[in-house]
Amino acid sequence: MSMYGRDPWGGPLEISHADSATDDDRSRNLDLDRGALSRTLDETQQSWLLAGPGDQGKKKKKYVDLGCLIISRKLFLWIVGGLLGAAAFAGFVTLIVKAVPRHHKPPLPPDNYTLALHKALMFFNAQRSGPLPRHNNVTWRGNSGMKDGLSDPAFRRSLVGGFYDAGDAIKFNFPSSFAMTMLSWSVIEYSAKYQAAGELGHVREIIKWGCDYLLKTFNSSADTIDRIAAQVGTGSTTGGSSPNDHYCWMRPEDIDYPRPVTECHACSDLAAEMAAALAAASIVFKDNKKYSQKLVHGATTLFKFSRDQRGRYSAGGSDASFFYNSTSYWDEFVWGGSWMYLATGNSSYLQLATNPTMAKHAGAFWGGPDYGVFSWDNKLTGAQVLLSRLRLFLSPGYPYEEILRTFHNQTSIIMCSYLPIFTSFNRTKGGLIQLNHGRPQPLQYVVNAAFLAAVYSDYLEAADTPGWYCGPNFYPTGVLRDFAKTQINYILGKNPRKMSYVVGFGNKYPKHVHHRGASIPKNGVHYNCKGGWKWRDSKKPNPNTVVGAMVAGPDRHDGFKDVRSNYNYTEPTLAGNAGLVAALVALSGHENIGVDKNTIFSAVPPMFPTPPPPPAPWKP
Repeated sequence: MSMYGRDPWGGPLEISHADSATDDDRSRNLDLDRGALSRTLDETQQSWLLAGPGDQGKKKKKYVDLGCLIISRKLFLWIVGGLLGAAAFAGFVTLIVKAVPRHHKPPLPPDNYTLALHKALMFFNAQRSGPLPRHNNVTWRGNSGMKDGLSDPAFRRSLVGGFYDAGDAIKFNFPSSFAMTMLSWSVIEYSAKYQAAGELGHVREIIKWGCDYLLKTFNSSADTIDRIAAQVGTGSTTGGSSPNDHYCWMRPEDIDYPRPVTECHACSDLAAEMAAALAAASIVFKDNKKYSQKLVHGATTLFKFSRDQRGRYSAGGSDASFFYNSTSYWDEFVWGGSWMYLATGNSSYLQLATNPTMAKHAGAFWGGPDYGVFSWDNKLTGAQVLLSRLRLFLSPGYPYEEILRTFHNQTSIIMCSYLPIFTSFNRTKGGLIQLNHGRPQPLQYVVNAAFLAAVYSDYLEAADTPGWYCGPNFYPTGVLRDFAKTQINYILGKNPRKMSYVVGFGNKYPKHVHHRGASIPKNGVHYNCKGGWKWRDSKKPNPNTVVGAMVAGPDRHDGFKDVRSNYNYTEPTLAGNAGLVAALVALSGHENIGVDKNTIFSAVPPMFPTPPPPPAPWKP
């Protein structure tokens, strides 16, 4: 019988020997096949299985695994190549842009206030006594007063250094201390503006020069003192023809006549003003801890002396009474106490400065024709503005609030009196306010008022206060800045004479300044006491320009005599220039740069106790 049967569906039916395998063999083969199927296939094996009959001859596509994404290798290369090309193009464009010359928009030129500020500070360089630093930048000045203090047989201690007061060579501590306080106040409020003008280092150096000298005039290392050197040199001409700093007309570098030291043992006004100067400077130099602490210690010693040994430094017909006579020491107690509190944070000083009896003695409730006039003699107005600042920003509350509110209201009234609509003070036809009521040398008072108006305006702005009331009428803060600007503009040349009263500023300014060093040429010739008189009386302009000196100013009719011998018109002073510098920096630069709200309070502790921490959460 044939081994091949017939397939009922057609075709032979072949019987394989494999079909004859036993059931056990088939079971074993099935187990092997399951093991093979359970093994994971690699990518190539999967492609063999998945490929159809027509895919066997095609090239296998390659992929790139990016972790979270699998893309074809060709697309990946296109993307990478595109990114590299874009980076190369961007770099090429950047090189081209940098290579092309650019035309920068020129910075705005400095305003007149900034330009005048540079010059006004130079006046202090011209007034330096002692060994001058190499960078003093006043070519006609040299070392002078190198034996001050040592040459006085009754004193015999060094008083080398400091500043000459005006056009002479006397060193008066009273006005020079006020000048240092004013400069420090302006730096504390407007350090950013000084920095923008490039003058911050310069003004700090001036303040340190003045304070270093003040520290020499008393035993600054002691806690208690009994005397202060108040003055070097004399100026009174009542003694006839005895050589002194007013009778003689000499360059400071050539002085050979005696320069006696005047000491005081009961001088509350002078000591409190010196304390204010050192205290304010300690805030300026708070970045120099050792020096700042030295200033604070000296200020503390001085203020204690001012309270313990009562008296006016210029009493009894002293030499100072002819030039810088102090009318009272109560205003210095309020002023100095305010600065002592700001420098130390000791509340006892604030209690003193806000004592109603102290304010009464200082004249806070008197009124009168000179109320609101801030000067080297009367500091009450400055103290009222300073304490109003304390109320605006810290609001210390009880027990200070009542007197602080009174000072704040009085400050508002004083600011009203500066406005043209009110008649507290007359004005010249040219617009200059007559704070000294037509008396000579008006500009020193004007610049102080301009500074107070500008800084108080900035206080209100910083406190988000749009203005203040004068009676029933509300005035925006801008009118105070306008007042300050009109007065400073007058001084800088916007006046009927079209003359700048700051030497070296503008095209027309005084050329016959009452100043010994500026009026005598530096030609190697030693002119003795009377030998310099020919330069004093000369009709020719000064051979040396005392840059930045603000002269005494015009009269009440806007008239001015550019005559060297008439000091009421042409003599500059330290105190006057300090007020000018303060007003100029307050008005300089962009108006959006206001006062530094916090630096002045750096030593003041929190006015209220810190609240306790919240209790821990309750746990069952």
